[in-house]
Amino acid sequence: MAFVSRTLRHSIFTLALMFVPQEVQACKRFETSLVPCNLSDIIESSKLLPMGKAMFTVLFWDIYESKLYTSSGRYPIDIVNEQLLFEIKYLTDISNEELIRRTIEQWQYIGFIDVHYQKFIPELKRLWPDITDGDSLSLLINNNRSYFYFNRDYLGEIQSSMFGQMFIDIWLSERTSQPRLRKQLMGEIYNE
Repeated sequence: MAFVSRTLRHSIFTLALMFVPQEVQACKRFETSLVPCNLSDIIESSKLLPMGKAMFTVLFWDIYESKLYTSSGRYPIDIVNEQLLFEIKYLTDISNEELIRRTIEQWQYIGFIDVHYQKFIPELKRLWPDITDGDSLSLLINNNRSYFYFNRDYLGEIQSSMFGQMFIDIWLSERTSQPRLRKQLMGEIYNE
């Protein structure tokens, strides 16, 4: 009888999972525990150390504020064994299409060729929502995998081992279009 009820419980649980969106089901593995469904869990657990923050401004308009955290408190990190969190809080509205267009422009500025980033564009279109003033979009790199969060809630994963470094290079590469912002994020200079 115990076997039947255990089998029945398993079947009901499996059936129930079919109606839960995939992103909500597990939030994926993170070291030995689940990837946090909400970034506040990992930030408050003090597993990540703040490195720096920066305000991106065009003329006199503030576009976004960004913060960089790493598990070691330094950058560059060992992308396989350390974690990195890059959080952007937007201070203006920006559509999904505009966000992707700007990302592509920055990858081209750095010198990535189309073949390196084009395969990620469909995934970004699927993952990234339209942004409104006050929203945040964050990237967590853990075990060489990239996890996106919207307003600190889990959005999804890009499984390529190349993506996380390519994305963070927009801000942290020595070839970035915003060298002052890079220095602020790395804690080399402070916001004035």
